[in-house]
Amino acid sequence: MPISADNTKGPEDGVMPFVALPDPTFQLTDCLPQIVWSAKPDGGRDYFNAQWYAFVGMPPGSTDGNAWQELVHPDDLERLRARWRHSLDSGELYEIEYRLRHHSGFYRWTLARGLPVRDFDGAITRWVGTCTDIEDRKRLEQDYQLLSGELKHRIDNIFTVVGSLLALSARGRPEVSGFAQDLSARLRALRSAQELLRVPDAQAAAGAPLSLHRLLHLIFAPYPAFQEERIRVSGDDVALAEVAATPLALLFHELTTNAVKYGALSADGRVLLECRVQGPQLGILWTETGGPPLPGPPTRTGFGTDLSTLSVRRQLGGELERFWKPEGLVLKAVIPLSRLT
Repeated sequence: MPISADNTKGPEDGVMPFVALPDPTFQLTDCLPQIVWSAKPDGGRDYFNAQWYAFVGMPPGSTDGNAWQELVHPDDLERLRARWRHSLDSGELYEIEYRLRHHSGFYRWTLARGLPVRDFDGAITRWVGTCTDIEDRKRLEQDYQLLSGELKHRIDNIFTVVGSLLALSARGRPEVSGFAQDLSARLRALRSAQELLRVPDAQAAAGAPLSLHRLLHLIFAPYPAFQEERIRVSGDDVALAEVAATPLALLFHELTTNAVKYGALSADGRVLLECRVQGPQLGILWTETGGPPLPGPPTRTGFGTDLSTLSVRRQLGGELERFWKPEGLVLKAVIPLSRLT
């Protein structure tokens, strides 16, 4: 018996009426453990799979159009709407984390992603996407931040206690005052690096994520030569992981301290620090000029120089070379980007 799209005809006419069947692709999504949704080109949702309704505890069809947004946490709603509108207008990937009301009445963090479906002319015909429950991951992140903050607080207290003990031990003993001052300076450099690492998420929210240039500015800030623009940083900036900050802080603190004591900054000289991304590596060039002429490499290297070099090589997998030119020290370093970010 033929099938007709004319629903006015019935079996008595010898023709079966047309019945629209659900898209089998969408039926398949009910077998997935993930929430799946689709939307019209204007953004109105027109499909949610069974996992969505199980999550929100609402009857099928009750969250179509824009009604689903009533389940979004009020503090996240404007941000979500702005991101969704941007994707609709631009055709770009839709991705956002927001809190969605669970059938238990509590809000749970979800990660939503969506992509446009286009026809042969490139016009968007609909959007398809998913929602993933990330509440457990968010709780782990919060626990980590709490633990990390407590650990950094305790480390800060240790720096304070050690610094105080060092100052008290050196008091009245001029024969160790030079050693005590050098060690105190290194402790301050390490403490500065730790301060920069404190609460990374808050820094990022304030628009100041951890980066190489920011670390350098923190290290150089106490030196008058930096305010006088005799220490200049140029080139590429790269994001830094927490583990990379400490060895870099040791290296540049040692270089700057030695430049002030013996090198270009002990006179009216200058230091130029260039950072260049070279494929999978970061190249660093430290150049001193205008200081006292150097007769050649030193007969022995100090503890601080050895420590900073060892830290960069072992912790960052980098390589260092020093060139003792008459016009000043030149240091070249190459560090894998994968060990920095």
